[in-house]
Amino acid sequence: MGPPDAGRSDAGSPPAAPRAPGRDRYFDSLRALALVRVVAYHTFGWAWAGLVFPSMGVMFGLAGTLMAKSLERPAPQVVRGRLRRLLPPFWFWGAFVVVAMLVHGWMPGWQIVYWIVPLGDPPGNAWGEQAWEIIWYLRTYLWFVLLSPLLLRLFRLAPVPVLVVSLAPVLVLNFAWAGPDNRVGTALWDLSTYLFCWMLGFAHRDGVLQRVKPAPVVVLSLAAMACGGWYAFAHRAEYGTYDLDENPLAQAFWSAGFVMLLMWAKAYFRIDFAGLTRLRRLNRLVSVFNARAVTIYLWHEIALVLAVPLIDRFWDVPAFEAHLPLESQWFLFAVGWLLIVVFVLLCGWVEDVAARKKPRLLP
Repeated sequence: MGPPDAGRSDAGSPPAAPRAPGRDRYFDSLRALALVRVVAYHTFGWAWAGLVFPSMGVMFGLAGTLMAKSLERPAPQVVRGRLRRLLPPFWFWGAFVVVAMLVHGWMPGWQIVYWIVPLGDPPGNAWGEQAWEIIWYLRTYLWFVLLSPLLLRLFRLAPVPVLVVSLAPVLVLNFAWAGPDNRVGTALWDLSTYLFCWMLGFAHRDGVLQRVKPAPVVVLSLAAMACGGWYAFAHRAEYGTYDLDENPLAQAFWSAGFVMLLMWAKAYFRIDFAGLTRLRRLNRLVSVFNARAVTIYLWHEIALVLAVPLIDRFWDVPAFEAHLPLESQWFLFAVGWLLIVVFVLLCGWVEDVAARKKPRLLP
């Protein structure tokens, strides 16, 4: 992650190289880092965070790799398994969010069905927006899961051309047709933004990236990042910021180049972070992050919301007021993570049940 360049691949061909069983600590570490970056971004609002580490592009790339691996089994079985693992944690979390919004005056319509299967953005009121606005990731992931059997077949017909063409939808939406102004349009934008990253996961799993020489990959990756970075800064007046999360085209190209480098380095240099297992505490932390990834993602915004009134109560304690940096965002970040730990302990077992495992406090 000097073989010959990648060529055509038969539709039904298996992955090019055998893979060792067990967890890949390189990918596990990237997923854990992506989750930390998501929480940090929602705490500090750093516009530059996506340029340093485009966490959502990385997460979609990793998910694409795992999906391609899973599709070595029958597609209906794989899709059902993914839905089974995703939806129960979503329902458990959603029950709290929906009830809270109802208590605060929300009157739902028929769109409440999206709280059952989030194929579109679930509705909500402004009071709960900070909690439910993150569902876009689950909705996009769900659509990628449903489309993956078809996408993988198309990819294996002509891996490199299909990979390149996967950047076309975001260009079309940005320059030719913006799509409908509704849930369908929003879903199309997110799918188009991260389609290339998802397909990169296929390319990694099928050994395509491993066969590509370093020079083309590095040049194309840096060129994509340069295009994304230029577009972000050139249009910051239009979007009000250079934050990639506000600019789909910039996000698509920057993430494409960044994730391509990560995936190619993994495949070409056979990086596995196997040495991480010798650092027992860090290895354990990475394991917990990966086993509770859905819980951390769903509950982190609620943790940050609750951290604010909790810190406000600290001002009533003179010792806390005198010795704790109550006004610091870093303190908010720390308290937010303490509450995330609480949610992982209280709610993480739902992921075990969804995976048909024995419920545990910590994996």
